Amino acid sequence: ALEKTVESKVGEKVGLPCCYKIPSSESLHNYRVYWQRTAGVVLAYAEGKKMDKDVQHLQQYENRTDMDTRNLTLWLSPVEIPDNGQFHCVVQQVKFSYSSHVLCEEIVTLVVTADFSMPKITTEVSAYSCESTEMVVRCSSHGGFPRPKISGVLNNVPVEWNVSWVSESSLSPYNVTAELQLNVTKDNKFTCTVEYSGFSKSTSLLLKKVNDCVVPTVPPPYNVITASSIIIIIFILAITLVARYLPRHVCSHCCGPRDSVEEGMKECTKPPLSSKVTSETSSV
Repeated sequence: ALEKTVESKVGEKVGLPCCYKIPSSESLHNYRVYWQRTAGVVLAYAEGKKMDKDVQHLQQYENRTDMDTRNLTLWLSPVEIPDNGQFHCVVQQVKFSYSSHVLCEEIVTLVVTADFSMPKITTEVSAYSCESTEMVVRCSSHGGFPRPKISGVLNNVPVEWNVSWVSESSLSPYNVTAELQLNVTKDNKFTCTVEYSGFSKSTSLLLKKVNDCVVPTVPPPYNVITASSIIIIIFILAITLVARYLPRHVCSHCCGPRDSVEEGMKECTKPPLSSKVTSETSSV
């Protein structure tokens, strides 16, 4: 049997070619056409009509298939991931109602692709110092088919990392995650790429150090600032009061240059009270 390969994405309409084309002088009534897979018949025609009986039809292809009655191409829409794989086209010519012979057989391999999401890069810092930052870098993508290849590049140098795939079955969408531990000593550009069936998607992220060893100046607590301000204000007020009170207090007990000469003489020549009493006593 001949073999052909056809590629299609999920959700598209695809045509699978058969190995025979009915001549314009003839019609489909003289032929039997079978499109089948290993599990059963996808679509079949006999004497110009669809065969709904006497064959094991696959239910997942109901209302999703059609066939060109001239070139016998099988049209499939919309394409789904389980459609991935081989389809077998068999064409028979009916000479009499009781006899037929095979004109051709062909195997067509349908390669189904489902787009992955844009890779998402996340980082988690595990430890850091003045010299470097240790971090776990993860890259993930989901919803694609077939199983992809995921690669990482750090400053244009490929890296090796742990990759895990999650899929419900071999014909289900894949979720992929890759993880890597890095010791970052400077800012680095990291790129994650997911490749599948000739397609690829990439995302880049700048990995930065956490600590540059710059010690920030920590402002004093609010209560310390308040207490210090109160003490300074009290000190200034105390100095001001002393400066104003001290000159008056001194001049009230002595002869200062600011007093007049006469007042100063009188004030300074007043005898003490005890001397006056003594003189009066002596005269008596």
